[in-house]
Amino acid sequence: MIENDTIKLLRECDAGIKMGVSSIEDVIDDIKDENFKKVLEKCHGDHQKLQDDMQILLDKYHDDGKEPNPMAKGMSFVKTEFKMMMDKSDATIADLMTDGCNMGVKSLAKYLNKYKAADEKSKDLAKKVIALEEKLAQDVREYL
Repeated sequence: MIENDTIKLLRECDAGIKMGVSSIEDVIDDIKDENFKKVLEKCHGDHQKLQDDMQILLDKYHDDGKEPNPMAKGMSFVKTEFKMMMDKSDATIADLMTDGCNMGVKSLAKYLNKYKAADEKSKDLAKKVIALEEKLAQDVREYL
């Protein structure tokens, strides 16, 4: 049960991190404020560092991880494109990032509660991803 919950939690974290990286990459070139861009670049790097840590744990369990749900990713892309078409401002990007972070926190917290038997390293990694998302949501507030 521990190994099963661990793998399931790691997969969900993997998909969440990939979704976060993709979302940042979708909007970063449209940011006008240099400080805002630096915030997202740092967060992108932090996401990639966690992705590397995640991959080490996934490799330990001989698992390939998980891609984000194609429907969720597609809907996120369409929402981003539509909002950016209507208003290509830093405030719009901050709004999109905040929504994404909140959805990520909610989703990962749910999986952290669901897979209680996961090992502590995996739980700690999930908590780091949640903390990173919470911090980004807070950091972009000044651009809303």
